Amino acid sequence: MTDLAVNAVGVGKTFGTKEGDVVALTDVDLTVEAGEFVSLIGPSGCGKSTLLRLIADLDSATTGTLEIFGKPAKQARIDQDYGIAFQQAGLLPWRTVGGNMALPLELHGVTKAARATRVTQLAELVGLTDFVDRYPDQLSGGMQQRVAIARALAEQPRLLLMDEPFGALDEMTREYLQGELTRIAAETGAAVVFVTHSIPEAVFLSDRVVVMSPRPGRITEILPTNLGPSRTEALRESTEYFERVTAVREALHGTPIERANER
Repeated sequence: MTDLAVNAVGVGKTFGTKEGDVVALTDVDLTVEAGEFVSLIGPSGCGKSTLLRLIADLDSATTGTLEIFGKPAKQARIDQDYGIAFQQAGLLPWRTVGGNMALPLELHGVTKAARATRVTQLAELVGLTDFVDRYPDQLSGGMQQRVAIARALAEQPRLLLMDEPFGALDEMTREYLQGELTRIAAETGAAVVFVTHSIPEAVFLSDRVVVMSPRPGRITEILPTNLGPSRTEALRESTEYFERVTAVREALHGTPIERANER
């Protein structure tokens, strides 16, 4: 057993196309500790989602080694060590909220009684206790994403992988769910790897922000936020928060903003 939720060493990914090979990732070294919240940020096409897919064993690395809790990614997937949520909730419209939450448990042979108990716990965790018998088309976009998060947490994974889960939501709902996600991560103790294009979102959520370069994607800087465990709405108005947002923006653009504005 290891305290590292993710340990990537020299990871690279090359895709073969009719026009030739495309290097999506190169020489990625990254560790994520158990219980840590890490965001991946960078320009479109930099390999953020590709790296997440490699961690999830939805694709295989071309070079390097990747371990999840000390195991190969494939074994971690088989052992249900992680849950995953995407930008679209992807709920089954013919199943209720509770039925969607229970789907991973049902697929793995968990008894009906145990599923019902776990759904009750999950609905309370994501604030949907009064909606377990509703159907997805009766929910707002934000509520659907909460169902998707609950489903990803159904089997109590130690790692949660999230690929821009709030990207399609309005700003007010997005900020609300950011606060909810920090609470859920704290309550479950799961490590989180979170892909986003939003600098403020990455800073608000994360213990560390991983900045990636344009393709071929590589890590150019890893910035700790040092904002403490409590991520309340008041944090968004703090000097420390604005300083971290500026630091990530400068790292992302590759040059201090003050110098860039002087040119």
